[in-house]
Amino acid sequence: MRVQRLPGVAALLTAGAVVVSGCGTQHMERPAQTPLPPVPPPAAAQQGPAAAPEAASEAASEAAVTAPRKTLRLGAKGKAVTWMQQRLTELGYRPGKADGQYGGTTLAAVWAFQKVNGIKPTSTIAKRTWEALEAPRAPKVLVPGGKATRAEVNLTKQIMVLYVRGQVKLITHISSGSGIPYCETTTWQGKEQRFCGSARTPTGNYRTTWRASGWHKSYLGELYNPIFFNGGIAFHGALSVPLYPASHGCVRMPMNVAEELPGLLGKGVPVHVRGAYKRA
Repeated sequence: MRVQRLPGVAALLTAGAVVVSGCGTQHMERPAQTPLPPVPPPAAAQQGPAAAPEAASEAASEAAVTAPRKTLRLGAKGKAVTWMQQRLTELGYRPGKADGQYGGTTLAAVWAFQKVNGIKPTSTIAKRTWEALEAPRAPKVLVPGGKATRAEVNLTKQIMVLYVRGQVKLITHISSGSGIPYCETTTWQGKEQRFCGSARTPTGNYRTTWRASGWHKSYLGELYNPIFFNGGIAFHGALSVPLYPASHGCVRMPMNVAEELPGLLGKGVPVHVRGAYKRA
């Protein structure tokens, strides 16, 4: 029996075996789909044309913000951690519950925030990260003329930004295709088969298509709450979301983000994939 729980610190920090969360295939039998509820309007409903994507960050920075400026390391607890979690949530990141405990879920949100703000991802929260939390940057817009509701995948920074009605709704750390060709033998549809591929997440313009709820078994492994947008390539939750591309081609994201995303990202929504990851 599978125990479904959010990833721990160790899971997020490891590369993970890609067989845990490989991509599916567009030729699989598609499960029945449950109609999605409409996306709720943003807190401040806009009038007229879509607002600039930078507006969310600018609005959050209007009032003076003073960070605790206490050096935090993974495993830290206390009010400074709670402040950081609340601030990340205000800015569109997903650090999990503001419980004052700096664990793996919060770490993934910290990584995403640091990457957006030009800071090398690290688990230590020090001067540069606190300063950025006081005066944050907005994520770079990849498609300035895109639809007001769209998902943008930045392969260079390994982040995904979801815009809903012109506003930044969600920003998350991801791990895309490793780019390392693979050939794997596995039992699929009752017989042993060999699958080979390039492990790439292709750039381009796509739209969300079908999805599955919970753990979905593909020929390369299992995907949590997958939302497909390019054939067999999907957004999905994974127990391992390292700081570098590690998947067969899908876009891995933290489990808590994968829990929330299906309620925000409907069918037929544009998905724009841009950039290229440069290994050090």
